[in-house]
Amino acid sequence: MIAEVLLVLAGHSSSLFPTDHNLHPSFRPLLHPGEEQCLQVLGQIAFRYRKIKKSCATLSRSRSRYICALCATLNQILKDEYESLVVETEAKILKRDPELVGQGFFVPLAAVRATFAEWDSPFTALESLMTQLESEAQWRAGPLIDMLLTRSKTGVHRISDIMSRLSVAVQRTLRGQLAAFLLHGSLASTDPLASESYVLLDGSLPSCISPQSRESIIYVGRAIATVKKKKWESQIPREQALQHAKLLDTVLPEDQYKFDLVVCQIRTDVSEWLWLNVLTHKDVQESVMSLANYFLLRDGEFSLALIRDIEHLKISRLTTRSGVASMIREQDLNLALLRASLGTTAQHDPSLLHLKFQLPSGPVRPFLPSLTNVGSKVLSLSLASNPGETTSFDDLLLGTSLMLTYDVTWPLDLFLHPSDLQIYSALFNYLSSLRKTHTRIHACWTSLSNSQRARRRWTGLGEGGTAEDLEVRKQLLRCGWGVVRDMGWFLDSLLGYVMVDVIDVEFRRLKDLLNEPQRARSESVGRTGTALPQSGHSASVGASGDRTYLDFTTLRNIHTTYLERLVTGCLLSHPALTAILRPIFEVCEQFVAQVERWGGDVLPALLFEGSLAAGGDDKVGAIVQERLQVVSEISKSLSILFDSFYEQLSLSTSQQPFIATGDASKSLLMNATMANHTIFQRTFVRGKGFEGDGEVRRHVERLLLRLDFNGSFSTPRSTHRNREDILGEGSDLNEGAVRGLHQDYMAGYV
Repeated sequence: MIAEVLLVLAGHSSSLFPTDHNLHPSFRPLLHPGEEQCLQVLGQIAFRYRKIKKSCATLSRSRSRYICALCATLNQILKDEYESLVVETEAKILKRDPELVGQGFFVPLAAVRATFAEWDSPFTALESLMTQLESEAQWRAGPLIDMLLTRSKTGVHRISDIMSRLSVAVQRTLRGQLAAFLLHGSLASTDPLASESYVLLDGSLPSCISPQSRESIIYVGRAIATVKKKKWESQIPREQALQHAKLLDTVLPEDQYKFDLVVCQIRTDVSEWLWLNVLTHKDVQESVMSLANYFLLRDGEFSLALIRDIEHLKISRLTTRSGVASMIREQDLNLALLRASLGTTAQHDPSLLHLKFQLPSGPVRPFLPSLTNVGSKVLSLSLASNPGETTSFDDLLLGTSLMLTYDVTWPLDLFLHPSDLQIYSALFNYLSSLRKTHTRIHACWTSLSNSQRARRRWTGLGEGGTAEDLEVRKQLLRCGWGVVRDMGWFLDSLLGYVMVDVIDVEFRRLKDLLNEPQRARSESVGRTGTALPQSGHSASVGASGDRTYLDFTTLRNIHTTYLERLVTGCLLSHPALTAILRPIFEVCEQFVAQVERWGGDVLPALLFEGSLAAGGDDKVGAIVQERLQVVSEISKSLSILFDSFYEQLSLSTSQQPFIATGDASKSLLMNATMANHTIFQRTFVRGKGFEGDGEVRRHVERLLLRLDFNGSFSTPRSTHRNREDILGEGSDLNEGAVRGLHQDYMAGYV
């Protein structure tokens, strides 16, 4: 019987267990209850072993290399450990080993059961594993490795060890796929890691691989595959590929920290090789120049033409009958881009074809600016808002969310990430909103001037009407001029600061760094605090021993710093300031919209109904009173907003509130609307920064000087300035207002 039991344990069929692990009924009367129980347990172990072997044989014919690797490893484990235990047990019995043979001739079934009891739990776990594997038609590497790693986290040592070895076998197979992709850019025909467009397929990688490593794997594989596909003269050096292969052989995906380090090292080496051989210095300079011209509005002629075309598009759609033709679609906006370039330096710029507008909400109907009194409403919202919330400017240009995107083609996408383009898009939304409001205020100034000139032809030096009506009309006119002057002065100061003190300064600094590799590298090292990774093939050394090129890592660092300084200098990293800037823009839009509704003038014509009091008495006309109230409310709201903005700006220099929650190139604007908690986690002034850090702090100081050139903000005042007395407060006028008054005086308007 012992020989029969050993044959059953080795996987052979027997009459002892005709169907499954249940003992044949005819043997039960011949056995002691203890012996019967031992045979039942041994039969169950043998039954599970046969079931596992049968499942392995079935799964080994799978097309999945990962399942085949798992089955081959499991068969080897069973052969080396379980099947060898059966042979070893039989040898001990034949040699009459006292551990199994009692008194030299009796083999107790309990001793055999004790020998194989250690496989009871492992076979249960393996049977469950085989059942789960057979329940799915296809297994990809990611879910398979995740499942094996989860099953290995158990307190039973043998189960944990077997599952871990199965997981390692699958991970080694996956590592071979990764090596082929990372070193040669090749994808397998079966179970590929990525699609033909180099997008990771679902389930191709386990969850133990971090998102950073996933992105790096696709980045490196796509770059190498593209280089080979385009048959570049220079290819990845064979020595570098061998070095990377050795690095990959030392790690497994389950060791996340070491695996991330190896993948990061491979990406760094490949990136620097690409910078030296594929992505040239000229390509980078041209792309940076294009982004600055179109997203940072450095091409002023084109940006003004674009803003005008979008305004004309809105007006043309408003005058169209209702229907599909009255909708603004993305193709209409993209056509406006081409129209705006006509007659400008952008007309023959090939990079203009990479620009494209996107409407996240789909086609929209245009609408005119609101004429409701937004002053008190926006004041309460801006001053009582959560200081941690960000303010969006993406809907001020069109009236709905609008994004300007840049189609980055290979090899520029090797250093321009989507997060960088989102920052550029946010800067464009902010700058275009400022420029549009500034243009509208200038157009309003022109309209008021033309109306004043036409009126003076008939009224002489006065405004017409009765004695009391004349005084109120004069008060309304002066109040309106005061509002538009202050709006123009503030927007002039802010736009001049942003374009000259921030964008031009930072752009020139970036170009200098691109042309001075040695300085750029030293600043990059100073910024990160650590030396940049070195590789034997990435150094180009001249006779003096200095580097003669800008390595890829330094390029990314200085571009990231460039974006940081732009966002910080443009005040976008300070939520308290942006929460006040947007209401200022909206109040300016409201005032311009009111003036347009009134026919381009603040004063109503003397012959208009309601402009003068009825009945010939000395009372003031209803229209004049209504307009005076509207302009006075706008004036009051604007004054409070200006004071709040200057106060917050002054506090920012002493309290250093320019703190946020992420890296410039990765955390700002995870969506294009800046509606989420996405601002920089950078201290505005670094204790031991690199050269030029003090310039970032001086940006805000320059804006303070522009706004307070004549001390109007810093001088304590008990009450807000009354716009009706603007002509009598010459000492309290800012520089822009004084200049405007002088121009009006010379033109005979006042």
